[in-house]
Amino acid sequence: MRQPPYLPFLDGPPGIAPGLKPIAPEAWLLPDTEAGSWLTEKRALMREQRDAVFAARDADAEMAEVAEAVLAVAGPARDDWPTALEAASSTVSDDLCVMIRSEDGLWRLRAASLCAPTYWRLSEKFEQPLGGLHSPVPGGDPGLAKRISRIFDGLRPDFILERCNWSVQPGKARFTPSSAPLKEMAAEMAEADALDQLHLRVERQTIRKMPETGAVLFTIRVVNDPLRAALATPGHIDAFADAWARVDPDMYRYKGWQLYDRLIGAALDAARNPVSS
Repeated sequence: MRQPPYLPFLDGPPGIAPGLKPIAPEAWLLPDTEAGSWLTEKRALMREQRDAVFAARDADAEMAEVAEAVLAVAGPARDDWPTALEAASSTVSDDLCVMIRSEDGLWRLRAASLCAPTYWRLSEKFEQPLGGLHSPVPGGDPGLAKRISRIFDGLRPDFILERCNWSVQPGKARFTPSSAPLKEMAAEMAEADALDQLHLRVERQTIRKMPETGAVLFTIRVVNDPLRAALATPGHIDAFADAWARVDPDMYRYKGWQLYDRLIGAALDAARNPVSS
């Protein structure tokens, strides 16, 4: 069982603030920790459910520039794809969402290859401004949307920002446009199985502005690891328990964590008492 590459709970509970930090350009898409476990399934989704995972309108130049930047890092695509954005997306585990500033001054989602959505559908969010994208998030519209818009406006092309968001889910599915199946799994899960069947779901997100078109590329890498692996290192159990307990009440309800409380309690007990688990 691998050590999860991202453990954002060590920094506390998930928050409403963007929490972005700069990273070096060489750390943008590599190492791609999920390529071996996800890319084959991702490419199959891209071919078999294209209408659900790809959308674009009037964004050819922006998609071409994004693809050039991604392929310069990841290498050429193996196969032919209908668009440059899909070709680039086929080479990395990250989803690629292209934000373009429209004539009304709002940043809108105008192109996307999205195979690992966390409980949202591309068809419902396509061409929405930042306010529409973040409206379900506590404080998302207008507060969070305005903050992110200012970040997009001021972002330099040579400056890449990163953040991690996290939650838990039953199983390791990444294509999760709806949370309903996962809620059903959680309701039926035995507490004795929680430590192994619950997974830490991390969204590793980056934003980068394109120098020619001015589009902003928002990348999303979903990383799923069994909770047992995340809690295997000394100190991680208490850190996770503390982060879970201190989450903002609005964020707690937004993420539906009340459905997982009994399972998290059982998982923490099992992690603390491995002989009896």
